[in-house]
Amino acid sequence: MSLAVAVVGGLHAAARTAAVDRLLADVPGSVVLHHDLSTASAGRVARTVRDRDGIVSRGETPLVNDCACCALREDLVPELRRLADAGSTRLAIVELWDSVEPKAMAEVIASGGLTVTSVITAVDPALVLPYLGNGDDLAEAGLAAAATDRRTVADTFARQLEYAPVLAVADSPEADDEDMELLAQLHPTARRVPIGAGTGDGEPPPGSTARPVPGGADTGARGPLARAALAGFDVEAAAAAQHPACALLPQEADDHGVSTLVWHRRRPFHPERLYAALEDLTCAAARSRGRFWLADKPDALLHWDAAGGALCVESAGPWLAALPDAAWELVPPVRRAAAALDWHPEHGDRCNHLVFTSPGLDREGLTRLLESCLLTDAEYAAGRDSWRRLPPAFDTLLEV
Repeated sequence: MSLAVAVVGGLHAAARTAAVDRLLADVPGSVVLHHDLSTASAGRVARTVRDRDGIVSRGETPLVNDCACCALREDLVPELRRLADAGSTRLAIVELWDSVEPKAMAEVIASGGLTVTSVITAVDPALVLPYLGNGDDLAEAGLAAAATDRRTVADTFARQLEYAPVLAVADSPEADDEDMELLAQLHPTARRVPIGAGTGDGEPPPGSTARPVPGGADTGARGPLARAALAGFDVEAAAAAQHPACALLPQEADDHGVSTLVWHRRRPFHPERLYAALEDLTCAAARSRGRFWLADKPDALLHWDAAGGALCVESAGPWLAALPDAAWELVPPVRRAAAALDWHPEHGDRCNHLVFTSPGLDREGLTRLLESCLLTDAEYAAGRDSWRRLPPAFDTLLEV
């Protein structure tokens, strides 16, 4: 029997626990593997394995290079292989500790030769906006995975949310239409599954059929979350969908007080004017992301990633148009396809493509501010040699 592995994560701990318990109830023969990183201060990570009846086993693994997340990586695959070799587990649910991001763990599991059948992030819709607005460091919240962890609550939550193809949504009495709309606009392609929807006792409702696991065995799993946990997952495609060059960014939307503005232009930013506007742009929306083009760095594809009032700007390598033809064969097909869909006869794939999502978004004011940061007609007409001589305002941010 092939072992299916479903990764369940998220900073909303109560929602995550509820989702895991739902899966235990609805997938016979399932177990939960959890590494508790809160014990890292004592130099170890505590591991538990439990089924629907309680704890099956406990263990510990020492820190690796003073890093709890590194210890998790070292211990996770051997434990999953042990479960696979035992042959009695149909679904291994990897419940990630609060701030652990699912992308890294899914890739670790897949590289270990195991089958990841789903990645699920559990969310309480009433907490989406508060967490996106929380610019505190994880260390301040007691959620850092290592002494060198410099992530914030907001950016960690955003990545957890946007990577998973399935969102397990808690039934929150405090959530309103605006909360649900914000969740939908932040990750419009996700399958949103109510955590409370299921059989609870594993018995099928009238007319239902079981979902097969990889390899053709019938798990006896019932309920939408159980089916989502076994639906299949492509680790490589998921990674490509997060790369700024080909990310599946949200589309224009405006409903229930929540807006998404998609801003796409074929003219580069003036580095000084954009740098001067960064604070206003970063604070204009609960979440913004995308790729952009600086006039003084015409060959560098730059990544924009903002949440919680903080902005991360980094180079994501060269634009495809900056590469020699021979190098294109080394680029993943999904990247080449994305560039081809947005190719300009003069600039190639160079562009500004930024997406801002927030309740109460000032779309007109934000658009005016962004437009004011572009090269003027005269600056644009001066050509690339002139652009390269513009003051390098972003060198400090990019650590050039």
